[in-house]
Amino acid sequence: MKQLKKENEWTATVLAFVLIPLSGLAVDVYLPSFPSMVTDLGTTSDNIKLTMTAFLISYGTSQLFVGSILDSFGRYRLTIYSLLAFILSNVGILLSDSIAFIIFLRFIQGIAIGFIVTAKRAFFIDVYEGDKRKHYTSLITIVWASAPILAPFIGGYLQTYFGWRANFYLLAIYGLVMLLLELRYSGETIKKPQPYNFRAIRSTYAQLWRARDYAIGVLVLGLSYGMVLVFGMSMPFIIEHSFHLSPVFTGYAALCSGVSILLGGMLAKRLINKPFFQKLTTAVTLQLVIALMMYFVGMLHFNSMLSIMLFVVLLHLLEGFTYNIYFTYCITRFPAFAGTAGGVTSGGSYIVFSVAGYLLASILDIHDQQTLALSYLFFVVAIILALQPVKGLLKSISKA
Repeated sequence: MKQLKKENEWTATVLAFVLIPLSGLAVDVYLPSFPSMVTDLGTTSDNIKLTMTAFLISYGTSQLFVGSILDSFGRYRLTIYSLLAFILSNVGILLSDSIAFIIFLRFIQGIAIGFIVTAKRAFFIDVYEGDKRKHYTSLITIVWASAPILAPFIGGYLQTYFGWRANFYLLAIYGLVMLLLELRYSGETIKKPQPYNFRAIRSTYAQLWRARDYAIGVLVLGLSYGMVLVFGMSMPFIIEHSFHLSPVFTGYAALCSGVSILLGGMLAKRLINKPFFQKLTTAVTLQLVIALMMYFVGMLHFNSMLSIMLFVVLLHLLEGFTYNIYFTYCITRFPAFAGTAGGVTSGGSYIVFSVAGYLLASILDIHDQQTLALSYLFFVVAIILALQPVKGLLKSISKA
């Protein structure tokens, strides 16, 4: 098998960081096209939302298992195969007018990207050690946040000038370019493959879930990002139906959200040595206060895009902060099982927020500032409750 060459290590690191946002790009780039897809495909808004949910569920579920496969059979070859599947699934979407088939292909994309992103997160654990490893892994969520910043912004213009299929042309081209670069510069990085047998895999997963700090982290991560998912599902319809603005404006709203998540991640990296539990509780408490303010301001009928986005930016900045803190902790918690730990961390959290986010967006008619604030309050209160049973444990971790 082709091994990663020392002289290509830096280039491969850059490629890993370029592929990390692929999951976010595949989710966010076509958000401004939701209303147009409803009309063009002759379907419902719930079915269009289901194209996202199908992707998120398969992406999340697959990561629960692909980590152990990557730990046993390596990262490189499976990444190449997955990039091929990603490219072909986008081509299939471009050629299809069937919403059922598009949902199926999005499900396949989720699995393919699950392999790619899990492999690239494990890359940093394989290649780097000590402070360098800590530095690069804390950058993962910051780099990942580039997708929510750029994707809907680009998608808004693609929708306005070329239509919704242009988004999937972009994804196919992106996948092809990355495939060619991976073939040229990347290679296998795993040093000691883990045995692939049921008993060993069961033991690894049991070790992960027995660690309460790790298990509660996966739940908190899912609830935290659920806020962003509900925003992404709801805002195209609020902006384009309630306020009668263009898809480009949806892109700008997503841009503001993405920048705030990025800044929150950067702030978390800057405060990386501050007490763990104190950072979490302070950020979540502030989120609760801001979400309550957003709700009561909405009750006073101050329902404007400026008001909505002001609260969204503050809430998403704090979301980026808390997500970076716990994600960095979880993926470095078990370095001997880097692929499995990274996959379960991301996969478990994706299952939590994709199911909770889709159900909340479907049950709660989110059409203005007040109803959007209610969705944020649901997630913030759930996070507070999730953290309480392990409060003493997390305090001990922060002192360790």
